[in-house]
This record gives sequence, C-alpha cells and structure tokens, in this order.
Amino acid sequence: MKIKDITQFLEELAPSNYQESYDNSGLIVGDPNKEVHKALISLDCTEAVVEDAIEKGCDIIISHHPIVFSGMKRFNGKNYVERTIIKAIKHDIALYAIHTNLDNIAGGVSSKMADKLGLENQAILRPKAGLLKKLVVYVPRTHVEEVRNALFEAGAGAIGDYDECSYNTVGYGTFRPLEGANPAIGAVGSQERVEETKIEVIFPVQRERKILVSMLAAHPYEEVAYHIISLDNSLSSVGSGAIGNLKTPMREEEFLAFLKEQFQLQVIRHTSLSGKPIKRVALCGGAGGFLLNDAKRSGADIFITADYKYHEFFDAEEEIVIADIGHFESEQFTQELLLEVITKKFANFAVLLTEIDTNPIKYYS
Repeated sequence: MKIKDITQFLEELAPSNYQESYDNSGLIVGDPNKEVHKALISLDCTEAVVEDAIEKGCDIIISHHPIVFSGMKRFNGKNYVERTIIKAIKHDIALYAIHTNLDNIAGGVSSKMADKLGLENQAILRPKAGLLKKLVVYVPRTHVEEVRNALFEAGAGAIGDYDECSYNTVGYGTFRPLEGANPAIGAVGSQERVEETKIEVIFPVQRERKILVSMLAAHPYEEVAYHIISLDNSLSSVGSGAIGNLKTPMREEEFLAFLKEQFQLQVIRHTSLSGKPIKRVALCGGAGGFLLNDAKRSGADIFITADYKYHEFFDAEEEIVIADIGHFESEQFTQELLLEVITKKFANFAVLLTEIDTNPIKYYS
C-alpha cells in the first residue's frame, strides 16, 4: 500500500477543506507514492514518538496535532520541531496530521468524547457554513436521467440522511450554432428551440471538480449551459464541538465523578455548581472556549472542554457549568478513533498505537 492510499481515505473521512485557516493538516513529510507497511498513531508527533516508530518498524506516523503549524526557514535542530522533522526524514518516516478537519466532522474528536459519556441524540454544536454550493444545469429532455444520475454518482444531491436530491424545472432553451460549432442538436446557422430540464443539486465544495467532470461527460451538448452558486447554508454534519443528552439526568457532583472516571482524569477545573441536575452536555476536544455561547444557546447544563484561562471562567455567568479537563485529556481518545477507522478500512495493514505519553502537562499530588 502507498501513503496516498491512506491519506486519500483519511481525507475522504475528514476533507482537508474542513480544517481551520490556522491549521496544517495533511502530509507534512513523505512521498505520497512511497510504499508503507506499518503505521503508528499518536496524539502528538515528537522526537520520542519518531523513536517509537523506528523501534516498531513503522514507516508513517499519523498524528492528530501537526508538528509544523507555520512556515520554517531553517532545519538545524535548534528546537524539538526541527529535531523531530530531521529525525523523521533521516529514517524515511512519513508524517501525516489530521487535526481540525477531524475535529470538525460528526463522528470526530468531540463525538468520540460524547460516545465515552454515552450521550444520546448527538449533534454538531456549531455547524460550519460556506462548505456547500449549488449547481444549476440545463439538459435536453432526452438526457435528463443520464446527467442527473451522473451528478448523483459523483456526490451531488446528498443532504443530511438523504441522497439523490434534486429540483427539476421543465422549460425550453434556444441557441443558434455558429461557424465552427459541432452541435449535437440542430444545424449551423439555424436557431433551435429544445425542450430542456433545469436540474438543481447541492454539493460539498470539495467534490466540485469530480461533479463537473461527470456532468460534462454525460451531457450531450458541445457547450453546456450551467452555473454554480456558493451557499451560506450550514452543513449539519460538519462543524465544531458536539451536543447530546444523558440517558438519565445526574446530580452535578455525580456527573463530575462520572466524567473523571470515564476520562481517567486527575483533576477537573470547573465553575461554581448550580444545584441543578445535568441532562444536556456540550463538549469540544482541545481549546473550545470559543463555543461557550453556542453551548448556552443549545441549552447545555455543562460545557466540557480545555485550555480555559482564569478570567474566561467568569463568562459562565452562572448560566452553565464550565468543566476544563485538560487538552490532552479531552483528545486522548482520538488515537483510538483513528485506530478504529483505519483498521476497519485496511484490514491487512498493521496499525499500532504509540506507547509514548506525549502530554507535556504533569500533575503533582
């Protein structure tokens, strides 16, 4: 198997255009056409993790956090980032990161947290906008089914739990082929009037090229009349955080003890308790403070995330309980998630979890 076989699968699962603007998900080190035989999964990519990969005979490391976030001008080993890159290149180990694009999908990082707490009726806490487009194309009556099916097969017309969605309007089109044209219908110099159907379908932006290629291949016209519209609609299956309900409400102290046990936490930093039962739970793996207002609007009783600063705890305003469980701790099950999806897809490919604890934060008790 080649590196690109793995990366293409992961980018189908969590498309690269789902990542945030500051992120650097994707293949950071390595040749996409290189053969690989064993992968190591880790939350972070560090020198110790590369050493672990060397010892285990792994030729690719798949991490959640990218080792490189911004541009680098020198590689002289002056910091852990440069040393990690140098060691990986020296030992021909590919580095791949799947970060905020994995955060931003249903079934991703926050969903895995919700699963660990047994939350029901899960949904994205803040759906992401700007990821959908609409294609409008005009097709002669004789080829409507052929073109429409080609669009569906290429990934257009999927909305939530439905697929093959389209809107069709019957009308007629006019055109006059000029010198040099090779019309499928009509003759050069004569105006034609043809019964046509206007097909409208919605599609995710990353499938645009494939959809257009399929449409043009199925369409009989030499010059196809179509246009594409960018949509502001949010995509319900893509976005930040997760929200869900406990099967049975718990007292706040009881829920915090349950959270501590399920996530094997040493400590939970939290705001004052309200004395109300916990039923609805909002979560975000990593630094999720930007979602606090979304958690409030969703009716959550508690918001579980990480990396809260002192003054930010005041923003709870006694409307919700904020629980900071730590960055590593909130994302620790991401490794398990990646192991599950990769081994399910590539049953005969060796995938291992690193034995290195990459959490840079330690607790003294």
